[in-house]
Amino acid sequence: MTKRLRDNITSDYFSAANKLKPKTARRRIVAYVESYDDVLFWRTLLGNYEDDTRFFEVMLPSHKTLERGKRSVLMSLISGNVGQDMIACVDADYDYLIQGATEVSKNIISNPYIFHTYAYSIENLQCYAPSLHNVCVMVTLNDHAVFDFPAFMRQYSEAVFPLFVWSIWHYRRSNYGQFTITDFNKVAELGGFNVHAPEIAIKNLRSKVFKKINWLHRKYPGAKESYLSLKKELIELGVTPETTYLYLQGHHLFDKIVLPVMNKVCGILIREREAEIRRQSVHSTQMRNELSCYSHSVQDIAQMLKKNTGYVASPVFRRMQQDVERFLGIKS
Repeated sequence: MTKRLRDNITSDYFSAANKLKPKTARRRIVAYVESYDDVLFWRTLLGNYEDDTRFFEVMLPSHKTLERGKRSVLMSLISGNVGQDMIACVDADYDYLIQGATEVSKNIISNPYIFHTYAYSIENLQCYAPSLHNVCVMVTLNDHAVFDFPAFMRQYSEAVFPLFVWSIWHYRRSNYGQFTITDFNKVAELGGFNVHAPEIAIKNLRSKVFKKINWLHRKYPGAKESYLSLKKELIELGVTPETTYLYLQGHHLFDKIVLPVMNKVCGILIREREAEIRRQSVHSTQMRNELSCYSHSVQDIAQMLKKNTGYVASPVFRRMQQDVERFLGIKS
């Protein structure tokens, strides 16, 4: 298939191709995604709905043009051409939460052939708190639970939730230049973090959020009613104070919040396992061999996070499944 043809393909093209197949052949549904990192995520979702009548092929729409703004290229190439045999799968970003405040948002939340993550991005779901201990086990081969990830991410979410509402408030009014995602991220960073005293980081975070909210109150003295209304709506959309981390900018959550915490937790688990090997070894040669074997078994934390599929147990993922089931006409 030539690039010119590929970049102008519509769902009708794939529908016609399916009709040319024997009646017993499986229907092919092409699912276009934003980047290579998205392929496994959407395969995990869509693969569960393959049977002897249909299969999904997850791919990028254009390798060359995706180098310049992955999401924008995907939307411009196929958003108006999707259908029963060609779908688009994208990160929700803020488009789900701003509920049609922009044309892109309107398209994403209303087009039945465009599927989105509800959470900001796949990175947020890869950081699904109840699954993070299992990721630590994959990395370190040590199942000692030395840190309560769900409790910490809940406390973190509760601390930033009031400020997050302000962030969405700005983006819904197209005056986000006054308080950008970057501005929010600067406040929402953890700073210093101690695995054995995470409450200190949360306390400092609450203090930063409190100061910024006071500044916003002074800047927008008449915003109380609209703020409270938006807060209620966001909760109805699924953004609870306990799960706010799922809706923050995904790369920031992954790189600046979850990964630093996991680095420290995994460091403790690795040292613990190495100490155990030293303690149990009967001689130095055995100790060196066992330490070398263990060192080669330890995995990269970021890569294990990217391969984490523990999000399949999350309520957000279930919403995505319901969208696919609706598209396929599957009754729950």
